[in-house]
Amino acid sequence: MSTAGDEAFIAAVKPLVDAMGGEMIPPDEAGVDDVVLAWDGADAVAVRLPQLADSLDHILAAMERRKGRPLADLDRKAKQEVVRILEARGAFSVRHGVETVASALGVSRFTVYNYLNREKGA
Repeated sequence: MSTAGDEAFIAAVKPLVDAMGGEMIPPDEAGVDDVVLAWDGADAVAVRLPQLADSLDHILAAMERRKGRPLADLDRKAKQEVVRILEARGAFSVRHGVETVASALGVSRFTVYNYLNREKGA
C-alpha cells in the first residue's frame, strides 16, 4: 500500500525517469535489471531502464522537442552541436549509433563522422 509520502516521492522522481526514457513499475514487479527506489525505509517504486538503443531514440526525440522541429531541418552548425551533445552523452557507443543519428539529422554517416572529427580537431 502506498502512502501520501510515497506518492510525493514518486511524483518527484517521475520527470527524471521520463527524461531517461525509463518506466516506473510497482516494486514487487521489479526484475533483476530494474532499480528499486526506497523511501522512508520501504520500497516505493521500481524503475525499468530502457535499452541503450531505445535511449538514443528517446534522446533524439527529446532534442527535436527542444528544438521545436525535426533535427533534419536544422542548419549545419546546429546539427554539429547536436552531434557534439550526443557524443558527450555516449550516443556513438550504441550499436548503429552513427547510422541512427545520421538518419535523424538527414545526413550521411560520412557527414556525422566529419562532425565528430571536427570536434576532436578543434
